[in-house]
Amino acid sequence: MKPPTMISPWEAVRRAAPGPRLRMHFHDTRNTGLANAFASVEAGVTVLDASCGGLGGCPFAPAATGNIATEDLVYMLSRAGSDTGYDLGGLSETGRWIGEQIGKPPVSALSRAGAFPV
Repeated sequence: MKPPTMISPWEAVRRAAPGPRLRMHFHDTRNTGLANAFASVEAGVTVLDASCGGLGGCPFAPAATGNIATEDLVYMLSRAGSDTGYDLGGLSETGRWIGEQIGKPPVSALSRAGAFPV
């Protein structure tokens, strides 16, 4: 008897709903949001939610921190060779500005460390 063929969760979703584009949304509570976003892109997901500065949260998930930071996501994808079309400096500046407006500093890694020197 041949063992059953395992399919990935992505493939199962695509088989169940082949038409819609998959969209993913991650929080970075345990520092895994970017890894999950990267795995999603490798699996063919083309829409990822994020927020400048990593601000945000979740009212029904205990201890959930902010969303993955847009500037960190764009930085990671750019370093991996993707052309996102986003202005990384503008995103970082926007995250800092939003943080100033609400009195909360951005939690993005880029806001702390800056981009890697070219």
